[in-house]
Amino acid sequence: MTTTETDTPTPSEENPRRPAKGLGVLGWGRWIWRTLTSMRTALILLFLLAVGAIPGSILPQNVVSVDEVATYFRENPELAPWLDRLYLFDVFSSPWYGAIYLLLFVSLAGCVFPRAMVHARAVRARPVATPRNLGRMPYVARFGTDTAPDTVLEQARKALKGYRVERYGDSVSAETGYLREAGNVLFHLALLGLLLALAAGSFFGYRGNMLIVEGDGFANTLPAYDAIYPGHWTDTDEFAPFTLHLDRFEATFIEEGSLRGQAESYVADITYTEEPGGEEMTHRLEVNHPLSVDGVQVYLLGHGYAPQFEVRNADGDLVFDQAVPFLHRETMSFTSDGVVKVPDTGGEELGFTGVFLPTAMEDAEGELVSSFPGTQNPMVTMEAFRGDLGMVDPQSVYQLQTRGMEQLGESPVMAVGDTWELPDKAGSITFTGVSEYVTLQSNRDGARVPALAAATLAVVGLILTLFVRPRRVWVRATEGEDGRTRVELAGLGKTEVAGDNAEFHEIATRLAGRLRSESDDNPITPTEESTTRGSDR
Repeated sequence: MTTTETDTPTPSEENPRRPAKGLGVLGWGRWIWRTLTSMRTALILLFLLAVGAIPGSILPQNVVSVDEVATYFRENPELAPWLDRLYLFDVFSSPWYGAIYLLLFVSLAGCVFPRAMVHARAVRARPVATPRNLGRMPYVARFGTDTAPDTVLEQARKALKGYRVERYGDSVSAETGYLREAGNVLFHLALLGLLLALAAGSFFGYRGNMLIVEGDGFANTLPAYDAIYPGHWTDTDEFAPFTLHLDRFEATFIEEGSLRGQAESYVADITYTEEPGGEEMTHRLEVNHPLSVDGVQVYLLGHGYAPQFEVRNADGDLVFDQAVPFLHRETMSFTSDGVVKVPDTGGEELGFTGVFLPTAMEDAEGELVSSFPGTQNPMVTMEAFRGDLGMVDPQSVYQLQTRGMEQLGESPVMAVGDTWELPDKAGSITFTGVSEYVTLQSNRDGARVPALAAATLAVVGLILTLFVRPRRVWVRATEGEDGRTRVELAGLGKTEVAGDNAEFHEIATRLAGRLRSESDDNPITPTEESTTRGSDR
């Protein structure tokens, strides 16, 4: 009994992307590069980039609003630290998002540049040679003429206007629609350019958040920011030296109907200078209408309330008189929480935690709530503490460390003008009024124009890819046994779009018309064969 040896395909033959055993370092490197630069990998990375951006749109981000992140920490004290360990409050500057971004860039570059070179060679190359059997094409037209074969082919060149035409013996081969692949390459190159522009803006630009109370100002210096995120190569000593002053802020809300309480408009009137001592200019800052000054865009992000307090010590001396920003819990009622710290009283330090209600009222259960985000009936409740504020250690201005303090008690509900005399003759606090504050973001990104140009080119490339149809046409002219010239025209629409055959029919009719003018014989009527073989190839 004999056995026959059969060729068993190796793992690399079964799957070209699977490395065979014993490839070595160079072989493994080539396999990794081929895998990374494949279109499948690029699509997977693009999908991961989109999925990774979801937490950035759901969870508050430090780069947008530190206040909202602080509120999230306060409302979710157990979950927030774990999310912070995963950089979910700084998604777009996180290491894992950056890794996906970098891999996507490398994958696209490794895929697009070779494809661009292949397309460049194809554009310079001659059209493909005429197939031996044109009858296999999706569209075929045949007719006879008394015109000589060479004249037929010359007239075919003229009928194929807009095509690149090359003669091969007794036939001509024509191609058009190269802009489709050019658009595809342009789209991917523009996408690379967009990624580069975004990366450049991140490395050389910066974003900073600041809170300004009505009547206060801001100078564009590093210490003046509440939070700032400079790029790795940003020179923080070379900030544009502009200044801002918040003259007035007005927020209007819908007062009636099912949309009652929703914001209608935010308007901030500001005065600014491009440099210290420079000419003062005014600007009305609104949402999506930023101020542009010296290459920096200043955006209006939000607003809140800053109740004004006067605090007197046990001797009746005024030791505190200013507006204190309170952070709102949510935007439908603008119930806000805040902290008042009075370290310099001439005696023991005082601290207060407060709840501000813009439009205070009692609900059905007798609880004090805010029924409207506007200041129609502003009230505040306070809780007082006495002792060590712990100001030696760094701490948030929105939090009060009460570990080393004695609780003095809770205040009654205070309207504007009311005074609460503190227990144990520790002093008093007066609710004197309400100011408003705005949260702003300054953004310097010198790559905005290149990013816009890249996005525009990407759209142009996509349009070319969607609407340009590559086509091929062949015309063969041979002398028949009866002495007449047999003409055969075949067409192939490479995108399988309905309507290709109509164009080929028009070309055949145009060529027949040209040959009719060359001959005094009877009119030429092409015999057509239009099939769907193109979709079955």
